[in-house]
Amino acid sequence: MAGARFAQPISYRWPTFLMKDNLINISNQTVVISTIAIGMTMVIITGGIELSVGSLIALASCLAAYFIRRYGGATDASTAAMIGYSALAILICGCMGLFTGAMVTLFSIPPFIVTLATMMVASGLAYIISSGYTIFEIPDAYTYLGRGTLFWGIPISVCICLLLYIAAHILMSCTAIGRYIYAVGGNREAARLSGVPVRFIFFFVYVVIALLAGFGGIITASQLKAGAPIYGVGYEMFVIASTVVGGTSLAGGEGKIFGTLIGSFIIATIQNGMNLLGVESYTQKVVLGLVILAAVLLDRLKQTDFFWTQRRAKAVPVEG
Repeated sequence: MAGARFAQPISYRWPTFLMKDNLINISNQTVVISTIAIGMTMVIITGGIELSVGSLIALASCLAAYFIRRYGGATDASTAAMIGYSALAILICGCMGLFTGAMVTLFSIPPFIVTLATMMVASGLAYIISSGYTIFEIPDAYTYLGRGTLFWGIPISVCICLLLYIAAHILMSCTAIGRYIYAVGGNREAARLSGVPVRFIFFFVYVVIALLAGFGGIITASQLKAGAPIYGVGYEMFVIASTVVGGTSLAGGEGKIFGTLIGSFIIATIQNGMNLLGVESYTQKVVLGLVILAAVLLDRLKQTDFFWTQRRAKAVPVEG
């Protein structure tokens, strides 16, 4: 129509990021990583590392889906069957953590080597159980844990994650086991001579992280309504990054549970912001890699008192 006037709305970036739905989406996307990061914090505080968490996610999802399809009635499975077989999958992952702890404590094999081997074993088992395919013959009700919401639209899985963080904070701050974990990470030999059950602590932290990884696999299977051996690929790096960015020292003996929660949300927020800005996935990997490197570098400089040494060197007069 001649003479018609057109108005173009002004585009915004920040309001999209700060919308309630986007903030809930960030929380929902990082819930698996945040949950496993609780165990990773404990492991790194003891001076160890765990590389098999991504494969354990895949293993737990495949085990739960396989049991439900094979023994639970597939799409007609009852609530008790879904809960029982999911719990069984988590316990099997816990046994993998028990094996890792045994290799580290009884045979003094470096955690990096043990968990690398466990990662390959768990991934192989996931492929064997699923025959390399996605297992999707599970009831619609199975999605309740991963997709269900409570008050204000907050996902159930996010609420469970927050409860786990509160429990872990109490464990690390108010119990003897928590103090023992810090003691082992600070000086293993001194802790042993002080009567700390060092072997039990190593068993404990590796079983805890394996159970949490198994629970993360159940959440993933619930969110996607399927189990698959490709789940959790690369998650170990995001979990470690969240822990380190949250202030846990790779040297051991230092770290806070709620700091890890903050670190996981920092990583998730950076990813979400880059997605909203249309940054391609390859560039995102570069940015996240630099963030991890910066966090480790700052931790290393703090451990070596680099900044204090530089200030002291400038304060000392040079004699001519």
